[in-house]
Amino acid sequence: MDLAHLCPAAQQITRLPDAERLRYVRADRWIGYPRATEALERLETLLAWPSKQRMPNLLLIGPTNNGKSMIVEKFLRSQPPISLPDREEIPVLAVQMPSEPTVTRFYTALLAALGAPLRSRYRLADLEQAVLRLLRSAGLRMLVIDELHNLLGGSGDKRREFLNLLRYLGNELRIPLVGVGTRDAFLAIRADDQLENRFAPLTLPRWETDTDACSLLASFAASFPLRRPSLIASAEMAGYLFTRSEGTIGELAHLLTDAAVAAIESGEEAINQRTLLLAPYEGPTERRRLFERELT
Repeated sequence: MDLAHLCPAAQQITRLPDAERLRYVRADRWIGYPRATEALERLETLLAWPSKQRMPNLLLIGPTNNGKSMIVEKFLRSQPPISLPDREEIPVLAVQMPSEPTVTRFYTALLAALGAPLRSRYRLADLEQAVLRLLRSAGLRMLVIDELHNLLGGSGDKRREFLNLLRYLGNELRIPLVGVGTRDAFLAIRADDQLENRFAPLTLPRWETDTDACSLLASFAASFPLRRPSLIASAEMAGYLFTRSEGTIGELAHLLTDAAVAAIESGEEAINQRTLLLAPYEGPTERRRLFERELT
């Protein structure tokens, strides 16, 4: 069986029974592309930054389901906690911005991420000092705040209070902060002139039909354990696929995964026009339309 069209990992899986192949197809996979590589390099640079009073920060911005969380997870895997004789060192800590952006809830989320025991009642001042003490003890070198756009869900006073908190944490810990979110995260940070100057934005825009898009499709095609080549790395196919998936890498992965499953189950063994039509995938707009129709 000639499997030269696949990457080595996919070649091994292709020889397994269909059930094993389907499980592999449906699993998450890392597909590198230039903007993701740039983001990882920026994160590595920030992590190695020498501690000083005014640390640089990063704001990773993009539409929902466009690869931001995958980049963060990839980076976190490269910086796992380190077990020392007397403690665990955590170089990078990721926490999600609470849906209700209050200082107390954020500090509590940090304690949970650190695996610290939670007391039912803390005075805010005590909670703050406990969090700072634990973060320093863990040797934290970078704090990643996902879903930062949730900040806009709070009142004006709460937003200002939280922006002050971000500035305070950066000054106290002397570590880079990384905010991750949609365009609303950028709007939230812009409300504070000092923070806006500290957070350098890096955008993950929606995909368009270009050389990078074709290269991305070629990488996807090589990663699925299908026994025939999937000829999807053309401008014509890129236009069709990114129109159908509405330009985000998460939706594209969903579409191609459904097509790869159809390719195995139908015996077609390639992503092509037939298996793309067999795929039960519906794009975000179509899903909303179906949902709205069901409500009426």
